[in-house]
Amino acid sequence: MTRRHGYALLAAIVALIVALSAALYVGVASDEGGARTETVADGRAPRGSAAPASTGTWVGTWSASPAGAEPGTEITGLAGRSVRNVVHTSVGGTSARITLSNLYGQAPLTVTHASIAVAAGPGTPAAAAGTMRRLTFAGGATTVVVPAGGQVMSDAVRIAIPHDSDVLVTTYSPTPAGPVTYHPHARQISYAAQGDRTEDVTAAAFTEQSPSWRYLTALDVLSNEADGTVVVLGDSLTDGITSTSNANARWTDVLADRLREAAASGADVPRYGVVNQGISGNRVLTDGLGRPADNPSGLNRFARDVLGRTNVKVVVIDLGVNDILRNPRLADPRAILDGLRTLVRQAHAHGIKVVGATLMPFKGHRGFTPEREAVRQQINAEIRAGRVFDAVVDFDRALRDPYDPRRLRSDYDSGDHLHPSDKGYARMGEYFDLDDLKGAAPAEL
Repeated sequence: MTRRHGYALLAAIVALIVALSAALYVGVASDEGGARTETVADGRAPRGSAAPASTGTWVGTWSASPAGAEPGTEITGLAGRSVRNVVHTSVGGTSARITLSNLYGQAPLTVTHASIAVAAGPGTPAAAAGTMRRLTFAGGATTVVVPAGGQVMSDAVRIAIPHDSDVLVTTYSPTPAGPVTYHPHARQISYAAQGDRTEDVTAAAFTEQSPSWRYLTALDVLSNEADGTVVVLGDSLTDGITSTSNANARWTDVLADRLREAAASGADVPRYGVVNQGISGNRVLTDGLGRPADNPSGLNRFARDVLGRTNVKVVVIDLGVNDILRNPRLADPRAILDGLRTLVRQAHAHGIKVVGATLMPFKGHRGFTPEREAVRQQINAEIRAGRVFDAVVDFDRALRDPYDPRRLRSDYDSGDHLHPSDKGYARMGEYFDLDDLKGAAPAEL
């Protein structure tokens, strides 16, 4: 071999090693959210723009299911306005990433600017000092196009996210793209402003209020506080439709607080974030109208809203009441139970444990009939017998009136005889046995 050939071979080997090292780095960066630095126009790096090299586990700290197309946004969407969603965390972390959905959009959604910040306090669109971060996508781009019917996840950004706190996620789209994908009945006031106010830290421009979450469907954190995620799949009872707005009084909020506090005290409980995938009016078996369907059934959305969430260890299923109440004929309990068992099989196929809830009473509600009550009782009997879920939380027993078990206890009743009061939601969260979150799905035989 000549010296020239030897140098060429050595150069080729060095190039191969460099290429392999770069590929490994890209792979690790992708898995861990990507350690990258972005510069802005004046050459300065945005504060905390690089994803961290710190250790931790990616978990869900908040989520909401896309539930429909927002009325009045069919043509222009929210073009020319900044949307500032306010969401509440269940666990904290050192980095964050978001998921944006255009599920119900009929055209691609172009987001040219997005940010995340910790709120200055409850009930405000103002950011806490020093927490505003610019969000990027696909390895550093500030603009992202979310295809019609699709969703995108942002890059990871370094930001200290406290547990049990409000977080502001703001997006700006300059071009019409409707209708807007949203989650109504958020029980949390969010905001909007004219123009690109994405990185405004004050509340001055955010004069429009909204009772819904728009586009945003998930917030994940890189956490040392949690090792996994609990997903709660449910209807309005999980969505917390009658709970006090801006108070985080859903039963899932109470569960998250209990779980975090128990772990902090040294109790032998799992360290999990809790995310709420409740949709008011949701059913196990039947979709709403439209294409894609508004209010998709539990069977329809399970892959997206449960299996698609981050690092899921347990799913809690509280569905079935609307299958009884919204059926113009008498619902077949066997069909509802078969649907619930299908969800359990899908969870088990992915190693996810399933805790199921009994169906709570609704005597006094306009949909009550003795025949529908009989269906509820048949479903609850199967659930209590252990023939549906891996573990059972008996919300029926926890909230029913001991003197008339077909109705909610009066102080747990919001007044419509179907949905709980804040005290009722608190009872649900407190009644949940934290030990039921331990362990994994049973092994398939």
